[in-house]
Amino acid sequence: MSFSIKRKINSKIVQLKAGGWLPSILCGANWAFVNRMSPISKEKPGAEPANGVNNCIFEISHIDLAPGWYMVELKLRSAFARGIACLIFDHGAGVINTLTLPFLSGRMSKRLFRLTSSPCTESLGVKDGSDVEIEVEHLRFVPVPGFFARSRMLRRLRNRIGAYHELSNFAVWQKIKQQAKAAGLPTEEFLQKCYDKTFIETSVNCPSSYKTWITLVEAPDLPDEQTVQAEFETIKDKPTISIVMPVSNAPEEFLRRAIESVLRQSYPNWQLCIADDASAVVHVENLLNEYAASDERIRVAFRKQCGHISEASNTALSLADGEWVAFLDHDDELAEHALFFMVMGVRDYPAARVIYSDEDKIDEEGRRFDPLFKPDWNPDLFMSQNYVGHLALYQRKLVTEVGGFRSGVEGSQDQDLLLRCLAHLTGDEIVHVPRVLYHWRVASGSTALSAKEKGYTMEAGLKALRDYFSTAPRVAVEGGLLPNTYRVRYPLPDPAPLVSLLIPTRDRAELLKNCVGSILAQTDYPNFEILILDNGSSEAATLAFFDKILKEDSRVSVIGWHHPFNFSAINNFGVQQAEGEIIGLINNDIEVISPGWLTEMVRHAVRPEIGCVGAKLYFADGTLQHAGVILGIGGVAGHSHKYFGNHEHGYFGRLKLVQNLSAVTGACLVVRKEVYLAVGGFDEENLTVAFNDVDFCLKVREAGLRNLWTPYAELNHYESQSRGFEDTPAKQVRFHSEVDFMRRKWGSLLDRDPMYSPHLSRVREDFSLDVLLDVLN
Repeated sequence: MSFSIKRKINSKIVQLKAGGWLPSILCGANWAFVNRMSPISKEKPGAEPANGVNNCIFEISHIDLAPGWYMVELKLRSAFARGIACLIFDHGAGVINTLTLPFLSGRMSKRLFRLTSSPCTESLGVKDGSDVEIEVEHLRFVPVPGFFARSRMLRRLRNRIGAYHELSNFAVWQKIKQQAKAAGLPTEEFLQKCYDKTFIETSVNCPSSYKTWITLVEAPDLPDEQTVQAEFETIKDKPTISIVMPVSNAPEEFLRRAIESVLRQSYPNWQLCIADDASAVVHVENLLNEYAASDERIRVAFRKQCGHISEASNTALSLADGEWVAFLDHDDELAEHALFFMVMGVRDYPAARVIYSDEDKIDEEGRRFDPLFKPDWNPDLFMSQNYVGHLALYQRKLVTEVGGFRSGVEGSQDQDLLLRCLAHLTGDEIVHVPRVLYHWRVASGSTALSAKEKGYTMEAGLKALRDYFSTAPRVAVEGGLLPNTYRVRYPLPDPAPLVSLLIPTRDRAELLKNCVGSILAQTDYPNFEILILDNGSSEAATLAFFDKILKEDSRVSVIGWHHPFNFSAINNFGVQQAEGEIIGLINNDIEVISPGWLTEMVRHAVRPEIGCVGAKLYFADGTLQHAGVILGIGGVAGHSHKYFGNHEHGYFGRLKLVQNLSAVTGACLVVRKEVYLAVGGFDEENLTVAFNDVDFCLKVREAGLRNLWTPYAELNHYESQSRGFEDTPAKQVRFHSEVDFMRRKWGSLLDRDPMYSPHLSRVREDFSLDVLLDVLN
């Protein structure tokens, strides 16, 4: 028996490829399977979307789906990084059910669903906001038993709902039962509704979701003409912004759009300084002369010889006499209020010398997508990737002081400029305006389209960073884990400082044995001690392990702490016993999987500007448990990218980049002992179990140090296997008291994490947009 997938194109059916039945490894049933299928043509622009789904519909035929629970597995490939797929089940007699499934291009997406009757036909729609080619690489319907579906739904709720993060599946099930009763619904039905809500379009990079965000969030917050004029009057000096634009054989249409975007600016005090880099196409000179004649604020210089982008930018810069300079590529566009909001930044932050905004991409038809919502100034992220990008506004005096743009780093000239400015700046003088003010054109050959399309930019970035660190002894710079990313290797002191690894524990011999054994066997760092902080172990197996490990390895000590469990107090006690100048806090459910983990963490911990250093931690199934802590998620804090796959790149590559974060988990945290003691260690009075690590990190940051997360230290973390989940009345009372304490102490900071965008979710841990869930619920 076979089935096929077909695509409807203007009411016609075009068969693409045939698939076949494959034996199921679950329940011994059959599933439908599609292997790598590409549409052979596209809907005409303007065609009516079917069932609310834009662009294309794949019709699935010859599949008999009986009533029951299924797991759908789907892998699509699209020109866009993300999108929304929609399964459409037609049951006849006008009864149609739809099932949305957000997808990452080239990645497997899964969702549970339940059929109460067998559909007559099934279709797959792909919604991505534009007319692009979609390739179906994999589609499979797997029958699953009800108990499996319940377990997976509860697990997703624990991941997606902040209040459930610390609860077990059983505890969440009890809460669902209570809520279902209050709602007057059967428990299973209510659980499915809660689960289904988590699949509402929330992906920040999904073009349809971003389009909704533009409509519901950005547009209502834009000023009208009267507001612009009123704000303009509040600006004391009303600075002139000189916009520097190098031009080289720019397509006429895009060059015109770039200049028109400047002419549309609501802030009037600007000058556009254009340098043509000896373009060979005639229309460039004609077009530039036309605009220069039409507006005296437009200044143009024509270079006789091609000098590439740095020299052309310097020529344009020589035309500028504004107090501030901004940079615009010849095919990109500014948002209408870009200069207005940047000048508001100048007004509101008088100390600022560099100001940067968020940005997105724009295609050849003018459609916006792929927004980059940036953190505030994040030095270690900037050394890993030029996330600052566009729009960037510099004091012209500062740019002149460093000599403008430098030849030899073309392709990374913007990053090189800021690197050379850093010697003249403090962190407080670099300001982030969290608005999308720059639209980066996607066209063939542009780095906006693909980091791989301009290979020379990687080499230029390496040169810029190596030159920046040239006076720092023994600092090495190499390519990162992704194109156009970098890894800075900081030196270890010689000799390597002693690291005291503190492991609180109580019984659970096998867990502890795995933790200690993996550290001893796999850690390549040459100088460490392990302090097992025993909180009253009594099991024979644990005591026998203590005796054995003490005899076998002199680096291990066991120190008793005979008091009621208090995670903060145990670690504070351990620090007092430690001989090392570096402290490593290690949970007993940690397992080393990368030999260089401690070397990497110590390299950063010894840097005088760095406080706490965190690692990349995985669950037993290989999904991500910790990639740093984001403040405000679930009310206090959540883990960045939790449950992402171990090979996923994360939001704009952040799972592969060293970066500063507000906090990291205490399950694997390295910090200098002097820093730990200076801020008073963990709060053993108010935070005995939860959030003590977050509180500690915030105290460290408040002391003027940066906390840091690195993807180059990888370990497994079998979370809560020792203590379990917050699933008893007593534990929940304590947990909620700790939440209340954190809100009272850090409330305003928890509501605005500077290492995270205010436009991203405070509910989920996947860097998605909050507003869509709020509106669509």
